[in-house]
Parts: sequence; C-alpha cells; structure tokens
Amino acid sequence: MEFPIAENKTLVEIALAEDIGGGDATSLALVPESARLSARIIAKGEGILCGGPAVEQVFALLDERVRVGLLLPDGTAVFRGDVVAEIDGPARSVLSGERTAMNFLCRLSGVATTANAFAERLSGTACEVLDTRKTTPGMRAVEKYAVAVGGGGNHRFGLWDMILVKENHIASAGGFRHALEKLFGEGAPALPVEVEVRNLEELEIALEYPVDRIMLDNFIIPQIERAIDLRTLRGANIPFEVSGNITLDSCRAIAETGVEFISSGAMTHSAPAMDFSMIATIIHSRDEAL
Repeated sequence: MEFPIAENKTLVEIALAEDIGGGDATSLALVPESARLSARIIAKGEGILCGGPAVEQVFALLDERVRVGLLLPDGTAVFRGDVVAEIDGPARSVLSGERTAMNFLCRLSGVATTANAFAERLSGTACEVLDTRKTTPGMRAVEKYAVAVGGGGNHRFGLWDMILVKENHIASAGGFRHALEKLFGEGAPALPVEVEVRNLEELEIALEYPVDRIMLDNFIIPQIERAIDLRTLRGANIPFEVSGNITLDSCRAIAETGVEFISSGAMTHSAPAMDFSMIATIIHSRDEAL
C-alpha cells in the first residue's frame, strides 16, 4: 500500500497552519535568516517505523529548500537510538516544521506498531486482523496506511464502499429479516454486503442470504464455536468476522476458533504514540557554509 500523499496534503497544510500561525516567533527572534541547520531524527524506543513520507511532505510544503533523507523505509522494525532520517535546510524552516513532522511520525509509527502487535499475536492462524472506522477525524487514509504497514488489514474505508448492516440500521428498517429482504429482494446489491449479528438466531437468518461476510458482534468463544458449527451444518462458506472489545490478550484465542477475521478499533483509537526526537547536528550561517 502506497502512502496516500494526495489525501494527506490538506491535513499537513492544516497542521502547519495551526502550529505556525502568523510565524514561528521564537525562531524569528533568535535564528538568523541565513542560518542553516542539519539534524537527525532518532527513535527513542522500539516499534515499527511509519510516516517517513509524511515528514517529507511537511517540509516540502513548508519550504522546498529543506532536504529530507529517509534512511529507513516504512515498515522497518526500529530500536532505541536508530537514526531514521536526516534533515538539512534553512534553520528557521527546519525548526518551524519540526513538531508537525514529528507528530505525524510518532502517531503513524504508533498505529503501525500496535497493528504489528495484533498481527504477531495471530501469526500461524488463518485469521486476519482488520481496522475499523474508529480513526482520528481527517486522518483515516494515513492511519489505515499505517495499519497496513504494521501487518494489519483494512476494512471498508467509509460508508460508501461497502454495505455493513448494523443494529441501528436493523432497528430503523423494521427488523432483522425485513432489512435483509429489503437488501436482497430484487437481487444482490452492487456493493459487498456484511451483516452484523448479535445472537445465533440472527445468524441463522443471515445464513439464508448471499451476504459476503457476517460479523459476530460481542460473541464469546463458546458462541463463536457454535456459530462455526452452524455454518458448517448449513454448508455455507461465508467468512466470519468477530468484533467487539478485541484486545491483544483475547485475540489469539478468538482466532484459534477458526474465524477468518477479527476487527479491532484499538489499532487506531488506542494506539500509543511512538517516541522520536530531532537532534541538531550542525548549525551554521550561510556565509560559513560558503
């Protein structure tokens, strides 16, 4: 999956504007206009690197004279002390863009690291962990990119690319069977269809329809096992997705039941940021550089 440069451009512009405002007062007061700065971005902990292209994008939009050298690609496992990038350019611009660039790198590396932890827990099973729409407003494209970098899978991007029938849709449509009849009464919809079921009774009904996936919402392991038995009894091959309060501690046992997917909002809404720092290595005026 490629970094979503186009989708992230507006976000970077907003982030720079909210941080710099009318100007970096400290740098304007203390740093000569002619000064140049070289710096390194260094990991302060272990994790999966993600967001290098965002760092490039921040400085490209701020000042194209700033050069960013990415030393490690996204998806690399990094450790405390690893140098992941080198920055060189006008000192005022480097200092003004530092926090915005680091915020993207810390946030996306945190998501990738969390996704990787889930993926590692499921290693050796046939189950894939998927993200959700529980993303930071405006950052969905880059956070889903980070999940993929970490080894997780992407669920639907938004409300437009998949039909996912959940409990509030069912209530609004007049009941479970009525909702499915409305969907499939005149043939299969053009989009993939996933249906959320809350119990085995709803599952039995869902298995009567040509849905593409069934979400087992908040099922405990004995219920999941009974659901799989019911699917086998019906001769259905519809993939199951388990969702609801999935944690690193619980995901392995769920995967071992034989379900195809687990979805977890925790990969995005609860991912702790990974820590990096930018350390200046050379500061000089333009005259000295010449």
